[in-house]
Amino acid sequence: MKKAIITVTGADHPGIIAAVAQALARLNVNIVNVSQTLMDQYFTMIMQLEFDDSQRSISEIQAAMDAVSVAQALLIHVQAEELFTAMNKL
Repeated sequence: MKKAIITVTGADHPGIIAAVAQALARLNVNIVNVSQTLMDQYFTMIMQLEFDDSQRSISEIQAAMDAVSVAQALLIHVQAEELFTAMNKL
């Protein structure tokens, strides 16, 4: 199983978590951890995902999130967990 990190930011409105989770479920991607917060009217969320990389690629997940991003007026970025970790080390 492969792990990925997804970040979601944008103006808060109803249905953000549902839209992201539904798109991931359609791809058979499991959400293993999630953290979200509101900063005034801005929504921020980070999720740790797990998926079978023999059936799904990061680019396929990002393509699905691009559609959600447009529909929900959000910025959504998906990257492999090892890349996310390496980029965020002190």
